[in-house]
Amino acid sequence: MAGDDDLHDGYASPPCQMHLVERPAARAVSPPDMSRWSEVKTWRTAEREKLIASRLSIPGEERRRHSERIAAGLDRVLGDVAGKVVTVYWPFRGEPDLLAWTETLWQRDAICALPVVIKAATPLVFRQWRRGMPVTPGVWNIPVPSEGSSVEPDVVIAPLVGFDPVCYRLGHGGGFYDRTLASLARKPRIVGVGYAQLALKTIFPQSHDIPMDFVVTERSTIARAG
Repeated sequence: MAGDDDLHDGYASPPCQMHLVERPAARAVSPPDMSRWSEVKTWRTAEREKLIASRLSIPGEERRRHSERIAAGLDRVLGDVAGKVVTVYWPFRGEPDLLAWTETLWQRDAICALPVVIKAATPLVFRQWRRGMPVTPGVWNIPVPSEGSSVEPDVVIAPLVGFDPVCYRLGHGGGFYDRTLASLARKPRIVGVGYAQLALKTIFPQSHDIPMDFVVTERSTIARAG
């Protein structure tokens, strides 16, 4: 998803056994009427705008450092990636920039892919991509691979607008990731990534929301219970 900063040098850390670390403090939220999806949806729209503004307010150099720490956290979560298909994303509106990190995955014999929107209200397609391969503007002018075969992911790394302590994800509102994850024949490991300041007490999850297995921020890693 289209980045605000230039790509950065690759970074990685040795994989190790995953464990929980301290969780970020969550911002309080005013509860909508949970019995009405229309109210939850309105609340999410307003909260999304606040969180994106908060994300964009982080200075570029600080976002770069956060991205490096998030990449190191991902290495700890993922461990050995050899032979696995790992889907990443093109950073959009201040999201963590992990594009340089994807090259380290290729060097460790993983296959990386980017999401491609085919049309509204349909699942994403994941297409193989490596730095230097051609891209073309997609939805919201987010670059997508202009060539390359489609793959089924073993690991999905999903950017977050917001998240809660039980690993539910607030995204940009298009529903693409939830729709895609629900459609996959084989469940991948799902890892949400974002900044600690985007934590909420709850996103008021609905039946269509699919929780992440992990959420990785620059400060901590949260594993979903069970």
